[in-house]
Amino acid sequence: MPSPQEIPITKLDATDRKIIAMLHENSRISYTDLAKEIGLSRVAVQARVNALMDEGVIERFTIVINPERIGISISAFFNVEVEPQFLHDVADQLSMEPSITSLYHMTGPTKLHMHGLFEDHQEMQDFLKNKLYILPGIMSVDTQILINRFKSRMGMRL
Repeated sequence: MPSPQEIPITKLDATDRKIIAMLHENSRISYTDLAKEIGLSRVAVQARVNALMDEGVIERFTIVINPERIGISISAFFNVEVEPQFLHDVADQLSMEPSITSLYHMTGPTKLHMHGLFEDHQEMQDFLKNKLYILPGIMSVDTQILINRFKSRMGMRL
């Protein structure tokens, strides 16, 4: 993986920013409708979107699922302190877990920060006992269960 200094920066003009903002609001919008809003041809808009994808500005198009609507009742955040020599192995193992939605290497005494979704407390307990605590190098785990979601954002705002 290239370091942040090695990743080329893509300069976005006002049109690119408007396209990204509109796709962020509704990624299902057609190129034709997007073109009408932007004031370009459908082909020009499609070419810009393809270029933004090729340059890695747009990583993917996806959907956002409300976990509660499909029976996922536990949303939990974990701060996991890992012995430095085991950090990458632990991260590799946890990144393969389907219940883990995000995993970050953080500064400070907590090395890994992650978020997980579980059907219930029992499923989370099984994950902790059978998949997390048993990993070599785990020094401590701080678990926080979400009570109420006031705001959740996918992607970023320009």
